[in-house]
Amino acid sequence: MSDSHIASLFEEWNTALQTGEPKNVTALYESNAILLPTISNQVRHNHEEIEDYFIHFLAKGPKGVINESNIRTFGNIAINSGIYTFTFSDGNSVQARFTYVYRWNGQRWLIVEHHSSALPEG
Repeated sequence: MSDSHIASLFEEWNTALQTGEPKNVTALYESNAILLPTISNQVRHNHEEIEDYFIHFLAKGPKGVINESNIRTFGNIAINSGIYTFTFSDGNSVQARFTYVYRWNGQRWLIVEHHSSALPEG
């Protein structure tokens, strides 16, 4: 799989954010995915918990931009990690480290692990 295809998975995710529908974002995660979110201390372990996070996150009107991306592919696993910035509808923004781990399920790439944490030296 090409790096550009893996990079496009972030754009698919960011576009799902723009719909404002938590279910659209959650659908991009495996049913047993883990989300370590940027603006919550709670680890999310399944679709119900992930969707709950996005209900609150999407209410802030987020839009993400990748500042640095590092893509590696290992068979049916792909990893994209780096730095992204979210701007919110109130004008605030946060820069964070991210790691997306994707797994090819035979039909499409889905997120199995997503870690996002605000930069500590901001």
